[in-house]
Amino acid sequence: MGLGWRWRGAGGTPSIRTGGSTFLWVTVLLFCGTWRANTQMVEDTKSVYFWETGPWGRCMGSDCGPGGSQSRAVWCAHVDGWTTLHTNCDQSQRPSNQQNCFRVCDWHKDLYDWKLGAWNQCVSVSTRTFGGMRPYVCNGGEEGIQTREVGCVLKSDESLGDDTICEYFEPKPRLEQACLIPCPQDCVVSEFTPWTSCSKTCGTGLKNRVRSVLVPPLFGGSACPNLTEFHTCKPGPCKGPEGVYSLRVGSWMPCSLPISRPVRQAKHRKGKGGARERPGVKDPDTRELIQKKRTRNRLNRQESPFWDIQVGYQSRTVSCAHRNGSTVGLSLCLPWDLPLTVQSCILAKDCKLSEWADWGPCSKACLDPDPESPRGQRSRTRRVHQFSVGEGEDCPPLEETEPCDPQGDGVLPCATYTWRTTEWSDCRVDSLLSQQDRRRSNQTGLCGGGLQNREVYCVQANAELLTYLNNLKDKDASRPVDSKLCGGPVPNTSQLCHILCPIECEVSPWGAWGPCTYENCAVQEGKKGFKLRKREISNEPTGGPGNCPHLVEAVPCDEPSCWDWRLVRLDECIPDGELPCGPGTQIPQVQCVNSTGDMVDKELCGGASTPEPIACDVPCPKNCVLSDWTSWSSCSQTCSSKTIEGKQLRTRSILAYNAGEGGGVCPNSSSLQEVRNCNEHACTVYHWQTGPWGPCTEDPSSSALNTTTGPRSAAGPNSSGQGPCSRGMQTRKVICVRVNVGQVPPKKCPESPRPGTVRPCRMPCKRDCIVTPFSDWSQCSPTCDAAGNIQKTKQSRNRVILQLPANGGQDCPEVLEEEKDCEAPKVCPGYRWKSHKWRRCQLVPWNIREDSPGAQETCGPGLQTRAVSCRQLDGVQADIGECLKFANTMPSITQRCQLPCQDDCQLTNWSKFSSCTADCVGVRTRKRLLVGRSKKKDKCKNTQMYPLSETQYCPCDKYNAQPVGNWSDCILAVGDRVESLLGMKVQGNIKECGQGYRYQAMVCYDQDNRLVETSRCNSHGYIEEACIIPCPSDCKLSEWSNWSRCSKSCGSGVKVRSKWLREKPYNGGRPCPKLDHINQAQVYEVVPCISDCSQYVWVAEPWSVWKVSNLDLKENCGEGVQTRKVRCMLNTIDGPSESVEDYLCDPEDMPLGTRGSRLPCPEDCVLSDWSSWNRCSLPCSYNNSRKRTAYAIRSPGEGRQCPDTTEKEPCSLNLNCFHYFYNITDWSTCQLSANAVCGNGIKTRMLDCVRSDGKSVDLKFCKELSLERKWQMNISCVVECPVNCQLSDWSAWSECSHTCGLDGRMWRSRGVVQGSQGDGRPCPSQLEQWKPCPVRPCYRWQYSPWSECRVEEVVCGAGLRYRNLTCFVSDGSGEGEASMVEEELCGGLELAVNRDKLIILKETCVLPCPGECYLMEWSDWSPCLSVCAKGAGVDFGSVQVRSRAVMAQEPENVQLCPDQDWESRPCTDGECFEYKWMSSTWSGSSRVTWCQRSDGLNVTGGCPHINPPGDDNNSCDPPCQLPMSFCTEAGVCMCEEGYTEVMSSSGQLDHCTPIPILEIPTAGDKKTDVKTSRAINPTLPATIQPGRTGRTWYLQPFGPDGKLKMWVYGVTAGALVLLMFIVSMIYLACSYSVLRRRLQATESNANGTVVWMGQNAHELTYTCPDCQELGQSSSQSSGQSSGQSSQSS
Repeated sequence: MGLGWRWRGAGGTPSIRTGGSTFLWVTVLLFCGTWRANTQMVEDTKSVYFWETGPWGRCMGSDCGPGGSQSRAVWCAHVDGWTTLHTNCDQSQRPSNQQNCFRVCDWHKDLYDWKLGAWNQCVSVSTRTFGGMRPYVCNGGEEGIQTREVGCVLKSDESLGDDTICEYFEPKPRLEQACLIPCPQDCVVSEFTPWTSCSKTCGTGLKNRVRSVLVPPLFGGSACPNLTEFHTCKPGPCKGPEGVYSLRVGSWMPCSLPISRPVRQAKHRKGKGGARERPGVKDPDTRELIQKKRTRNRLNRQESPFWDIQVGYQSRTVSCAHRNGSTVGLSLCLPWDLPLTVQSCILAKDCKLSEWADWGPCSKACLDPDPESPRGQRSRTRRVHQFSVGEGEDCPPLEETEPCDPQGDGVLPCATYTWRTTEWSDCRVDSLLSQQDRRRSNQTGLCGGGLQNREVYCVQANAELLTYLNNLKDKDASRPVDSKLCGGPVPNTSQLCHILCPIECEVSPWGAWGPCTYENCAVQEGKKGFKLRKREISNEPTGGPGNCPHLVEAVPCDEPSCWDWRLVRLDECIPDGELPCGPGTQIPQVQCVNSTGDMVDKELCGGASTPEPIACDVPCPKNCVLSDWTSWSSCSQTCSSKTIEGKQLRTRSILAYNAGEGGGVCPNSSSLQEVRNCNEHACTVYHWQTGPWGPCTEDPSSSALNTTTGPRSAAGPNSSGQGPCSRGMQTRKVICVRVNVGQVPPKKCPESPRPGTVRPCRMPCKRDCIVTPFSDWSQCSPTCDAAGNIQKTKQSRNRVILQLPANGGQDCPEVLEEEKDCEAPKVCPGYRWKSHKWRRCQLVPWNIREDSPGAQETCGPGLQTRAVSCRQLDGVQADIGECLKFANTMPSITQRCQLPCQDDCQLTNWSKFSSCTADCVGVRTRKRLLVGRSKKKDKCKNTQMYPLSETQYCPCDKYNAQPVGNWSDCILAVGDRVESLLGMKVQGNIKECGQGYRYQAMVCYDQDNRLVETSRCNSHGYIEEACIIPCPSDCKLSEWSNWSRCSKSCGSGVKVRSKWLREKPYNGGRPCPKLDHINQAQVYEVVPCISDCSQYVWVAEPWSVWKVSNLDLKENCGEGVQTRKVRCMLNTIDGPSESVEDYLCDPEDMPLGTRGSRLPCPEDCVLSDWSSWNRCSLPCSYNNSRKRTAYAIRSPGEGRQCPDTTEKEPCSLNLNCFHYFYNITDWSTCQLSANAVCGNGIKTRMLDCVRSDGKSVDLKFCKELSLERKWQMNISCVVECPVNCQLSDWSAWSECSHTCGLDGRMWRSRGVVQGSQGDGRPCPSQLEQWKPCPVRPCYRWQYSPWSECRVEEVVCGAGLRYRNLTCFVSDGSGEGEASMVEEELCGGLELAVNRDKLIILKETCVLPCPGECYLMEWSDWSPCLSVCAKGAGVDFGSVQVRSRAVMAQEPENVQLCPDQDWESRPCTDGECFEYKWMSSTWSGSSRVTWCQRSDGLNVTGGCPHINPPGDDNNSCDPPCQLPMSFCTEAGVCMCEEGYTEVMSSSGQLDHCTPIPILEIPTAGDKKTDVKTSRAINPTLPATIQPGRTGRTWYLQPFGPDGKLKMWVYGVTAGALVLLMFIVSMIYLACSYSVLRRRLQATESNANGTVVWMGQNAHELTYTCPDCQELGQSSSQSSGQSSGQSSQSS
């Protein structure tokens, strides 16, 4: 149903009634109304201007204190905020712009300070705001504000000063703060108990029902209602007269002493005529027996000085009470037997103590430099002179303590303790190796990063100072002590270390064999010759060149020579006979060089033959022309043997053929090449081979003066001890070796390169083992078993290795720990109470009770006492104070007794039960006998009254064992600690996996299902089961593959190697390194590399014979082609050696394989091959050029000329002229030694020479230009070590979490000593383990319920009620009831109930007389309840309460009843409850309402007073009696949920009709997940709708005030935004279609490709595939159309 707005214009024409545009009109009207209201405000122009002031400026003045001045700005402002002329404001109200002030100086800070007053009472915010009106509803607490006074005062007299003085130094403290006023808490009481039975069996009586207080009234809440309700009852008329009187006994009077015994005895003797003389005993044996008996009796009756026990008597009154509560004469109650009115008692005496003894010494007998260290304690004691007796006051504490500090001048400083460490162990790399690493089996040569360990122990830090002060010179300061004495962080027990990786010797390739020469050219006679080849060390190896392989190899040769001629060049060929052409000679130009190639004086080559002139030929015009010989090729073999000879080859080619018969004929093809032998020396290569250097030994040739001794500190625990101590020598073996043969005589090798066999060395110092002295013996704590027997214990001591021996030093002792038995005391330390025999039963003196009816002088009830003493466990008497400290509860010293009268039956005590032959079979009995005259009395023979035997079934000790609880963690066996040599502990070497055991607790029950000790079931308390802790498996990778070939054959490239994933880690193994992101199964390592550009060279064979293409071959000249074979070969020091793939050589440098040219005809000029182009001068420029030349080999005939012998071409950049520069590659990954896992490595990068066209070339091009090389090629780096997580040892098992029961657990833990690093094995998640404790029964003392109040033989009055202390057993789970067991099982427990040691088994009570109104006993303490507001999160503490209700018996005595009572006490951890009104469904015109607590308990009080639900349906007028209607609290008839109201013309409810349902799914409905939204009266607040449950949705455009709600405006604004969005989308869609048509017009030229200019002028190209297809189809169609048009034309 839409909402509309009806409005009529001026002419009365109705406007269009709309549903959506209405809100727009409302918005316009609201804006117009606001504008009109603003215009009406401008009525009085004077009110729109006002004076504005700025802040006061700084106080200025020449002197400190008062007398300064400060100013501020004052201006006239408009209400809109702009400044105007001063004349617009009222001048009479202009504020002052200047005032006097107090000029503050820095020294005022010491004189003035803020004074803070106390916070005032919390005042409600509503009271301050609304003038005392407090809100009607209080939710949890009311917000309030409390204030205080703050002022700046002068410190000396606290006189007030100006606040600006203190504000100069510190901001003014706040004057008010928020607070919370608790809501009044009304008293909350429980429901009534059921009605009691009628107080009378006939006549008119009372029924009572009571309730208890649950929450006391707090914070001004209403008082508690009556806790008792009375209701008269009449069971029926009485047949006879009602009992009116009853005996009432009073309370016992205080105990008093009778007349002293000597006085009575004197009176008694006087009445008897004097004392009788006792006849003496003459027999000495008899006297001795009597004396021993007296002594024994005296010991048994041992008088204790600590108890002054006096037996007295006490009496009580007996009266007769009327039913109305009044006391009447006793004669009215005489038909009854009077109760006992006198009894024996113990005279009450308070505990008497001595004065306090002097304070004992302070437990801290030293001065501690740390002010935060705990202070000492001193105590003083007092002794008991006399214990309390009877109802006397108990003894207060006998000992008190107080903190103290040692006093005096000679107080020593306290011993301080600190951590000490041993030296670090050797660095070990093997602990970092993964499981799959092959180096685990052979750990020699491992280097790089590793781990080293040390042990940490605690020592006394200032022991040296204390030793000096105590003059104890032999006391050692390094003695280890208990680690618990050391505080602070424990030093690391492991650290990363590094073993320097040896740098392997790297040598260059072998050089070429040198000439045959003498070893020593100065001595040549009789010496043989050698050809030598050498190589050099290309790095700096560890240990120097002595560890490098041999660097010289020698080959014996014949005809050695030290000097020889070297051909430099050949001069031009000069024909003989000064002819222009023909045969001639070439003069060689030579130099004299030595065996190394260096030029020397020519005179040294005098013995060598000088090279002769070489024959040559200058071709004539008609002669055949041959090219020059090529250079000799490299030798085919490095040496020669019987089957192998080295050969060299050189060739030449025909450049022009002869002219028929007239010219010189060209030689045959065999004459175009020459072969010669080379490397004719035999393949017998010799070299010197060295062995390893031996150990450094003492040099006998060195004197004692060369010996040096390191300082003592060098052998300290933190010193490596590797300093040199003396000079020594090392030797090694040097032999001559023939390659591939073995050792040969030394004369076979040249002597000059022979290595040395001896070298000096420095001998390291010997290092002895250093250990600490033994620690003190551990303390002995003697323990005793349950039987009191001493259990032997052991004590131990240990010492720690500080330094391991090295270099032949003294070894460490084998014994590091010692153990011995403790000296056990003869008896277990402990104390117990010893109770002596009871004294005889003492009656009340006869003279006091002789008037009592039925009393007899020698019998009746009495008291007896006994003495109690303190003994050690071995029976030796001890001070009673020890038992007060260490023994159990002191036994009772008094008890009631009965002296039998003559008419009483006397029986012996019960005997023990007879034994049973077997469990659960038969019976057992116990007996007693009648004593004396009782045997003859008939009443004593009545076995029903006085049974003489008791029979019971034999105990059935059947036990049942069963498991309980969960299985424990899997626990490895103890003793799997791994230790390295000499006891140095290695952290982390703890067995972490393998077979262990898990445990489950066993519980044992008896036949009554009571928990008993597990030993009864022959069980040790556990079920044990083997389990497996899986071992961690590290990530397993394959070995590294071989390095790939460098990606470039010239310059810098990269090389790659990889590992494959073989197995993923599991069970916490080492994780895999970062795998390839594509297949997640491979690890790559890429490093830069550089290839020598000359390592692969093109080798071209000689040109083939010309193949002339002319048809006329008569002259064998003209255009022709030559070919040759070109191969890529590996270049070595001896020249190209073997063919390789062509791609390894630079294709740009590949020589031509064919060439076409013109073969000169006879008499033509023949030129040589062109020389190489000379290099262009840099920088490249077109103004520069390069050239190449040739020369004429054959002069032309007459009339013919030679072509130009020089060619030039301009230098063009990147065509024939290039610039060169260095290029530096990226850093490689950190490279480690092959034997290292991690640690220090090297990053390298390569230097590349790059041509200006981007091609990498040989470095020589950049070197020739002397380009700057400023880069560092190597830097050090670190590879993180894969350190496995290192854990501490498991701690000892903790104490059981429960002393008894089923849920006890023991825990042990371990800590992370060092977390994992790098790819190390991570720390396991399990750092704690538990196992169940053996199940032990939970025994406890427990009270039985109080008995009813008992008054002997009478109806009412003061009596006693009793309860028993019983031993119960339970399983500690809190579930199920405890079972009663024998008291002996609780014998070892402290006599306490719920930790209360005051055991009360009886207490006085009052049994009300018939008709009395009395207070009931206290109710139980209510559960702890939090005074809070659950929704507001406010808590004002917790409280619990108990109450006493009134109980009445007679309707006439109700007015005489005492007042009810309650008391409360604070408690902790109370529960927070809520209270709400509950109501039943309507039954007709009424229903039941009540208040319910959030835990479901129905209560009275606690619910809010505002709008409680009505109990009837009659508050509406007229009543709501229509179907589906109800009356609200506001007195309005409304329809139930789901129905809407149809009103009559008079405004009354006519009927209820269903409304449409809007289903809105919500998450709260558990059944259908659907909520129903119906229209409800919008004017009624939803919070007070009765009967509304769950969450209901309301669509209410109007608020309670009849105005539109804000969400209506929001919906209107949202509709506008949506409309604008739709219009914008339509516009964009239309614009896109226009743009598409424009693009299609230019589509044929674009071919679907779009080019943008991105950042930095980069072109970004996008090709549309669909557009390309469209373009192709359009181009095809256009092509077809153009073809058709051409055909038509």
